[in-house]
Amino acid sequence: MTGVVLVTGGGGVGKTTIAAAVGVAAAEAGHETLVLTVDPARRLATALGLEQLGNHPEPNPKLKGLSAAMLDSAASWDAIAYRHAPADIAERLVTNPLFDAVATRFPSGQSYAAAEEMTVHIESGKWDVIVVDTPPASGGIEFFASPTRMRELVGGRLLRWLTGAGLPGRRGLFNLAGRPALRLADTLLGGPLLEQVAEFLFDLRTTYDGISAKSVDIEQHLRAASTVVVTTADPGPLREALRFHEVGIKPALVVFNRALPSEWLAHEEPLVDGRAAAALNENLARWALEVRRQEDSRADFSGRVATPVAAVPWLADAPVDLEGLRAILAGSPELSLDRLGI
Repeated sequence: MTGVVLVTGGGGVGKTTIAAAVGVAAAEAGHETLVLTVDPARRLATALGLEQLGNHPEPNPKLKGLSAAMLDSAASWDAIAYRHAPADIAERLVTNPLFDAVATRFPSGQSYAAAEEMTVHIESGKWDVIVVDTPPASGGIEFFASPTRMRELVGGRLLRWLTGAGLPGRRGLFNLAGRPALRLADTLLGGPLLEQVAEFLFDLRTTYDGISAKSVDIEQHLRAASTVVVTTADPGPLREALRFHEVGIKPALVVFNRALPSEWLAHEEPLVDGRAAAALNENLARWALEVRRQEDSRADFSGRVATPVAAVPWLADAPVDLEGLRAILAGSPELSLDRLGI
């Protein structure tokens, strides 16, 4: 059975790096591991072995058992069209600019594509562990809501009303009566917009059965996965991390990234005497206060949600190689594979 770790949270908190570090640890523990990431920095991508970024997993040449892929929502949606629609309709969908907009511009569309791609890899049976760096839309919550939202989109009342329950008969009626009217309206508007929209809605409706069934599978995989919420001690990311608990998502672990070292608390008292050292003492004391604030934030968060918390130390330079990724887990024993169910 494939173990799944979902690394989620808002943008800019370092969740891609945490996901990569977990993937490295899993591979080094002997698990055939796949890291699915969204948009890694180029040097981090190189550390993961992603010389060519794409949906197809690439093995890391420096670490046996570790592969990685970058989730491409446009390519994933093309695969979704061919998976859930008849071949001729899928061809029309993937060339329709409206379909492209769903794939690349809507957070729910991007998140659903990532979730379905994850499910394809889980159900392939090829991997012992899959680590998913989720899209950051809505602080990461959109990824968990996307199966329901996509099911509602392709099977919702508005789309059913527009296309009808019996597709073959309704489409024939549209071709006979609706299409000429839309063409006339488009002529007045100076472009084929309305007819293109109607065609898109009919085509999208054909994916309902497949997407509906697959979205149920996705939800089951999400419930079985271990969720890691990455945050920092700053107010914005903290609010986003709290939202997971408010909507009923129970993380296995909340990771406070970029935690300043507790040793800096010693700088609350002046280190040296003399007027020339006053500015240095003041600066060191200010950093000591920031350490205290971060520790209080972690304690308050843990007390409010009763969720295990891990602190990943602040690093002067972001990890850009396997050694740097190993150092992340070495400096944070709470972020262990056992804690994540691996």
